[in-house]
Amino acid sequence: MEGAIAAIVVIAVVLVVLIIIAGLLFGGLRSSILFTVHSQENVIVERFGKFQRVARPGLNTKVPFMDSITRPISLRIQQLEVNIESKTKDNVFVTVPVAVQYVIKEEQVVDAYYRLSNPEAQIRSYVFDTVRSALSTLNLDQAFESKDDIARNVEETLSHRMQEFGFNIVNTLVTDISPDARVRDSMNSINAAQRDRVAAQSLAEADKIKRVTQAEAEAESKRLQGEGVAAQRKAIALGIAEQYEMLRKVGIENSAEQLLLMTQYFDTMQDIARNGRSNVLYLPSNPGTVGAMGDEIRNAILQGQAAHEAAQAGDRQERSDSDQRRRAEEARRAQAQRAQEQNRAEDARRQAEARARELGQQARDAAQSDLPPWARPGYSPEG
Repeated sequence: MEGAIAAIVVIAVVLVVLIIIAGLLFGGLRSSILFTVHSQENVIVERFGKFQRVARPGLNTKVPFMDSITRPISLRIQQLEVNIESKTKDNVFVTVPVAVQYVIKEEQVVDAYYRLSNPEAQIRSYVFDTVRSALSTLNLDQAFESKDDIARNVEETLSHRMQEFGFNIVNTLVTDISPDARVRDSMNSINAAQRDRVAAQSLAEADKIKRVTQAEAEAESKRLQGEGVAAQRKAIALGIAEQYEMLRKVGIENSAEQLLLMTQYFDTMQDIARNGRSNVLYLPSNPGTVGAMGDEIRNAILQGQAAHEAAQAGDRQERSDSDQRRRAEEARRAQAQRAQEQNRAEDARRQAEARARELGQQARDAAQSDLPPWARPGYSPEG
């Protein structure tokens, strides 16, 4: 009886121990011994707050109640967005969004975790300092043109400073430069005004070319029209002359002019009746009136011919007067030239006579110098 009770007690104790062990293994004890690290992540294991090792991806172990693990450190490329408000050289406030892409390598996990307390704040500080320093020396237009230069300066500064802390800068992007809305509106207005001015100049140039082309076309048209009218009149005159000559040859010489005038008159009447817009045309009703009309036409032609002959005579008289004036001017110039030549000849003659007298005097002086004193003219023994 006592043995059975002892066996029951032993079994109960074993069961309690097994339950405790199972609880420890599959409960908190399991979580304190085993932990998992995901791909592209590292975890730092610390023992009593001191760095112990870096846990790589996969299943890892630690000493319960002694070791602790940090939050996972990502090894992926991460991006930090920084919005910077700064002022340009021409006192325009702009907002510059900068995207910084960085990565932590496996061999630099310890530096990246321990050396910086707040790495994102550190990166923001460097970006703010670099961008503001660059914008303070640039105008707004230069800032837009130098956007890539600003991004390159930020990348160089961050790469140099952050690499020693375990952060490797992959790329730095200045995505935009946004001035105030009123400044943007002013810039758009300026660009619109410039484009309007260019458009106005182009339209004016096109209108100028159009007008010049039209003027040239009109001038050419009038020239051709004048040539056509001249050719028409010449043909009419030649035709009338041929008709007159033909009538004279057949013996109709005295009344040839009247016959031609009447023929032209009736041709004109036919043309007016064919092409005229008026429905009413007043014509002479008796032959006498027609004859008087022929006389008027002949008189007009004769008057025109007389005026032409008078104009030709006036032109001939004007040319004759012009020729006379030209010949008188030429005669006056020739007379003046002959007078000048006579004056020059007289001057040359006087100069030659003076030279001859001078040479003769020199010869007489030389001859007297060779005579003895008593033989010279005007010699006196007492002197």
